[in-house]
Amino acid sequence: MERWLGRFSDVAYALLRVMAGLMFALHGSQKFFDFPPGGHGTVELLSLHGLAGAIELVGGLMIALGIFAGYAAFIASGEMAVAYFMVHAPQSFWPVANGGELPALYSFVFLYIATRGNGRYAIMSRK
Repeated sequence: MERWLGRFSDVAYALLRVMAGLMFALHGSQKFFDFPPGGHGTVELLSLHGLAGAIELVGGLMIALGIFAGYAAFIASGEMAVAYFMVHAPQSFWPVANGGELPALYSFVFLYIATRGNGRYAIMSRK
């Protein structure tokens, strides 16, 4: 399978980076602008949720566009790890039981993006 799909690895990585970044940015957008609707209303910028929203909105856009994506993803990965251990882990050890699958998955996806950086198809591409 790698022989056939391996030639698309740069494109697949770009799609992963863009989609994960945009979905993450929507969490921040929901916190600040209540868009898309269905969030918990807007939050104060100078609060823990405000800091999380800023990391999500700005960091998510940086990751999606490929602007210092490695640094933004490293910070986003840390935010998601903190969110998991502060909010979800005290409820149960297992992510599927404590509702923490999304922050755990985001944390590891962003850690991977932090190791790869912007990639080939990014605004700040080296190639």
